[in-house]
Amino acid sequence: MSGPAEGFMRLALELAAAAGERGEVPVGAVVVLGGEVIGKGANAREATGDPTAHAEILALREASSVLGSWHLGDALMYVTLEPCPMCAGALVTARLGGVVFGASDPKAGACGTLYNLCADPRLNHELSVIRGVLAEESARLLTEWFAARRVPP
Repeated sequence: MSGPAEGFMRLALELAAAAGERGEVPVGAVVVLGGEVIGKGANAREATGDPTAHAEILALREASSVLGSWHLGDALMYVTLEPCPMCAGALVTARLGGVVFGASDPKAGACGTLYNLCADPRLNHELSVIRGVLAEESARLLTEWFAARRVPP
């Protein structure tokens, strides 16, 4: 996939890389409405001490603030890593139109890998999921970041 989707994912990757440089797990997210970025987020759990300060949650908060509404039905999120159950639940709760992610998460992925909260008909909303956009770049950023932290002193 190229074009606008790749461009928005590249922005998410830039946010993720900056988070990694600050000592955060390198995940970045952007919320897009009508081709415009209305929310950005990068992991900030270490800096804030907030366990909910995932990139997706921060991007949703900013987008909701910009729109003055929690209802983000026509918006799309681009995120470098498949959302966890908390974040996928937030996407459903925000009535987001869809999510596009890079790397799958075999340990916590809730958009099709371990769980599929975004397409569970038992919930009050379902959203489209597109996986694998710039997946190699997204996975490499995470792999290199974790590898650098596992090197013995």
